[in-house]
Amino acid sequence: MLIQEMDKQECEELMARVGFGRLACVRENQPYIVPLYFASAPGSLYGFATMGQKIEWMRLNSLVCVEAEEIRNDRQWASVLAQGRYEELPDVPRYAEQRQKAQSLLEAKSYLWWQTGIAAGQPRQRFDRDIPIFFRIQIDHITGRKASPDPS
Repeated sequence: MLIQEMDKQECEELMARVGFGRLACVRENQPYIVPLYFASAPGSLYGFATMGQKIEWMRLNSLVCVEAEEIRNDRQWASVLAQGRYEELPDVPRYAEQRQKAQSLLEAKSYLWWQTGIAAGQPRQRFDRDIPIFFRIQIDHITGRKASPDPS
């Protein structure tokens, strides 16, 4: 098996293609990781959620990372890690354009883009569980590796 570094363009292409990964955030030195559907744009990832632990933690510490991968088999895979900053896109006029962009990108990725965020809110008995929260992760650094069969 041959393992190679991916360049920035390859990393961004993988993120745009897969649209699913894991979001990691930290609060008081305790990491937390959750699955995340996202839409990609150059330098940014867009997501949707309802109020819960990940939003609470990201509001307290905006430093996050997202990992995504494509696995064909044990000798052909690619994995990308994007490190960046959480930015909430509140429902106010100042963020209207960015919220619309986030929603458009998410809709283009999947017609059920909203379902996981709403479903996650169902078990919580909180008044704010159904309020949609759009967010952007501004990517500061992106890296990746890929494996392919050894030609020899």
